[in-house]
Amino acid sequence: MRLKVSRSKNAASLYVTKTIYEGKKQRTITVEKLGTEKELREKLNGADPYEWARQYIERLNQQEKMQQREVIVKFKQSKRLTKDQQHLFYGGYLFLQQLYHFLGFDRICSDISKEYKFTYNLDAILSRLLYGRILFPSSKLNTFQEAQKLLEQPDFILQHVYRALDILCEKDAFIQSELYKNSKAVSHRNDRILFYDCTNFFFEIEQEDGIKQYGPSKEHRPNPIVEMGLFMDGDGIPLAFSIHPGNKGEQQTLIPLEEQIMKDFQHAKFIVCTDAGLSSTDNRKFNNKQDRAFITTQSIKKLKKHLKNWSLDPAGWTLEGHETRKDGKPVTFNIDELQQDDELTEKLKNATFYKERWIKEDGLEQKLIVTFSLKYKTYQQKIRQRQVERATRILDGNLSSLKKHVQNDCKRFIRKTCVTADGEAAEKEIYELDPCVIEEEAEYDGFYAVCTNLEDDPPVIAKINHSRWEIEECFRIMKTDFRSRPAYVRTENWIKAHFMTCFLSLVLFRYLEQKLEYKYTCEDILETLRSMNFLSVAGEGYVPTYTRTDLTDSLHEAFGFHTDYDIVTEKQMKKIFKDTKKPQKSTQKI
Repeated sequence: MRLKVSRSKNAASLYVTKTIYEGKKQRTITVEKLGTEKELREKLNGADPYEWARQYIERLNQQEKMQQREVIVKFKQSKRLTKDQQHLFYGGYLFLQQLYHFLGFDRICSDISKEYKFTYNLDAILSRLLYGRILFPSSKLNTFQEAQKLLEQPDFILQHVYRALDILCEKDAFIQSELYKNSKAVSHRNDRILFYDCTNFFFEIEQEDGIKQYGPSKEHRPNPIVEMGLFMDGDGIPLAFSIHPGNKGEQQTLIPLEEQIMKDFQHAKFIVCTDAGLSSTDNRKFNNKQDRAFITTQSIKKLKKHLKNWSLDPAGWTLEGHETRKDGKPVTFNIDELQQDDELTEKLKNATFYKERWIKEDGLEQKLIVTFSLKYKTYQQKIRQRQVERATRILDGNLSSLKKHVQNDCKRFIRKTCVTADGEAAEKEIYELDPCVIEEEAEYDGFYAVCTNLEDDPPVIAKINHSRWEIEECFRIMKTDFRSRPAYVRTENWIKAHFMTCFLSLVLFRYLEQKLEYKYTCEDILETLRSMNFLSVAGEGYVPTYTRTDLTDSLHEAFGFHTDYDIVTEKQMKKIFKDTKKPQKSTQKI
């Protein structure tokens, strides 16, 4: 700020002015009118008004440097807004931007740009695609338009976005492997245990095309789909992914992605944990070599008869942490007898009982671990009771919906019988509840089984397997919160690049949750980030329009900068921009 004197025939007026930049243009604005020379002399009892003004401006500059200056903003009721001038800006991306540079995305983009020698800014495009997927998920066109509302304006045009999608698809493996190496440098990755699962994403089209093929949809939609296989580490951070045609079997996707991890990531010592749908014999044998191992859910219903009988036998169960006999062997329990004692049942309602044995089938030796929980049994009973009630309501209503049903649908409890009035087989159809199916399912209430080639104790294996819920949460975040479906792109390259940006956005967001020590829900974090907007005050800075909360305090504390002042000066905001783009140091950790 500096002093400006405006002279006329009758008076000299003193003003505080400053130069501001609007884009690459600069202009001078008036910060404060101090008064005329005559008025100031009378006010200062004859003292020199020019010397007083210079000292006053020096104090203002010092206060501004220390962020203590009071800002006075004047508005005129008669002045109309400047046409096409933007006033509100998104600021929640700043926390994502710090993680983006901490994980070295900018360096990855730089390496790719050097290889292809294109002129557009791949780093700016990728970062906006990731921020947009988290903050305002939508089509690529709308993401480009919304990116104009960020505090930092993008320096690319729409056609560059679509060109970049082809490059992102082509460099898919390179980006994933480099991101893994960068993340290992700045954070501890619990990559000894890897969780794998598959999901699919639909397209709002009717015709199959390329990798968009008809297959079993998770949402039971009659649309072509693509399939995603996802590896996640033991802390819930996505590790690697792959995209396949929608009609490809899930079990065939595991080994190729594992081989890619071993080759590109140079990581070959891990335990793979999957659900029953991915636990084929070939997949188990593949992970029964070298330094790899597997833990997979096992359907008790599909076990051989002698193993099924052993699994459901009420005798021979052990309890974690319970005393052992004199010979060192654990005390065993009969779960049927326990359930007949109401007091003991209440005491052990949260306990988990274990049973284990080694089995050898199809040339593969593995350990079968079966668990039983009274709490899990009660849960399954409640779920089935609700399904039986829904099946009963269907029988009392419209029977046209009984033609088809999927696995775990309540309609599985309804059976159809064709009879005549004399009881002979005929075309007449009778629908009723099937008590045999209900009773058969009730036999398995409370039981759960896994297979593994590890020799660890059952509680250790069960604890690892229990963490599989986090990969389901990853899929939920991508589908619901990031709105990754339906995909608004057409070509195969763009489709793969779209899901690449969804995957990378999920990595960013999971690290953000980790940075906040998992204190807040996904919904609360996203709602807060999306509401962190700023009102631009020309020449002064940005006024936060969001509500300060415990979550915003945690964000600022975790990331080391603050935007929660009455006004953030332009100088301070530029410093925040610079700080959020600093490369990581070897001693820094996420």
